[in-house]
Amino acid sequence: MLRKDIFSCITIKKGDITTETSDAIVNAANTSLLGGGGVDGAIHKAAGPGLLEECRKFNGCRPGEARITAGYNLKAKFVIHTPGPIYKDGKSSEPEILRSSYWNSLMLVKENNLKSVSFPAISTGVYRYPKDAAAEIAIETAVSFIEKEEYPVDISFILFDNDNYEIYIKTLEDKKNELH
Repeated sequence: MLRKDIFSCITIKKGDITTETSDAIVNAANTSLLGGGGVDGAIHKAAGPGLLEECRKFNGCRPGEARITAGYNLKAKFVIHTPGPIYKDGKSSEPEILRSSYWNSLMLVKENNLKSVSFPAISTGVYRYPKDAAAEIAIETAVSFIEKEEYPVDISFILFDNDNYEIYIKTLEDKKNELH
């Protein structure tokens, strides 16, 4: 795929990830995978009790890793759970862990032959990852995955708040402009 065509696979929307119809939505989970606040709590609430029951079987998940479950009452067929890093100082492996959260989630998309996935802004809420830096990693990892894996997948970033939405739009435009 030509580098400029990669961007046709990436969409940015403002909205509620729990209503997305992608094959999979990504849950910015905590390490227990048993629900929490923010997007994690919203996904668990919308999916219903079956999601919690399936998540219990994993016995947790380390930051940067990813697990896949059924979508239950969600429109998406699957939920990919990935705990992002808790931001400390940017020098405690946070960028590598965040990159792994996106990459490992995308690898589960490929391994399960899914055609579309929707991501939230992982780690930018209570985990305090700086929004600009997180958006940069998210977009770079999506582009890198499409290039290296040569797997055709529609990747959406569904942003709940205006700040993240504006930052992701600008980051994607900046990446496109790097080609010219």
